[in-house]
Amino acid sequence: MCGFSTTSMPPNPPPPRASGFTTTTPVPLYWTAYGPDVGPRALVLHGGPGADHRYLLPQMLELAHDRELLFYDQRGGGRSRTDDREPITWQTHVADLAAVLREFTLSRPTIIGYSWGGLLALLYAAAAESDPASPAPDRLALIDPAPISRQFREEFEAEFARRQAAPAVQAMRDELVASGLRERDPQGYRHRAFELSVAGYFADPHAARDLTPFRIVERVQRTVWESLGDYDLVRDGRLAAVRCPTLIVHGMQDPIPLASSEACARATGAELVTLEACGHVPYVEQPAALFGALRKFLA
Repeated sequence: MCGFSTTSMPPNPPPPRASGFTTTTPVPLYWTAYGPDVGPRALVLHGGPGADHRYLLPQMLELAHDRELLFYDQRGGGRSRTDDREPITWQTHVADLAAVLREFTLSRPTIIGYSWGGLLALLYAAAAESDPASPAPDRLALIDPAPISRQFREEFEAEFARRQAAPAVQAMRDELVASGLRERDPQGYRHRAFELSVAGYFADPHAARDLTPFRIVERVQRTVWESLGDYDLVRDGRLAAVRCPTLIVHGMQDPIPLASSEACARATGAELVTLEACGHVPYVEQPAALFGALRKFLA
């Protein structure tokens, strides 16, 4: 019998100040708002594709002390799931994002994008430059954005697989199986299994215990990446169209190559901030450094 006890859970996110479903998007999208309803506003894009906004909480609410944060579950994930079998593509998400911005009258939006949400913000900003109906961003803050090319994405997938197969992570899996936690505490077991499924994203795999669990809708993830094909946002010129002030924050131990964020920064003229002892989830591993950089940029 190994030494597992009931697994500690991350704190539950507080209830939003307001929530509902969009009325102008092709399908209703669930949204929440935190922070003051006056003053500066920012739209926050979660990662995935195929996930939802809740795994950014409660940590990202650190930014809600002095501005309104608006979140929404992107089409196909969370409470924005749909029975429509039409493939959800990157173009779907860009069009939905434009509609959300218009519905909430965010005419010169500040967009904060995490992981896939960072790539979505870039795709949207590039498209908005040539589409008068899409509100052009005032600024972008990208937190460990997803790879900007197929080549960088393949490097990320190989590195993440290597980390997940590492002896230390396999030993933790074996310990969990032998622990008896599945029978004693099924909820704790499920949370521990989730932690191990994302361990490779962290500089310290034990930090995964503080990440709110989430689920990926595999169909959505697959069709979005398929729609991007052999993409390269530098080579095809889309990043050159991103003209607004941009901040990129990248954890030095992120399995996504630092070279991807460096290339993005060069192409967009963005400020690049790197965080030591930090993987792909800086709002868990290095919150003080992350939020300090974001506040300075957004001020």
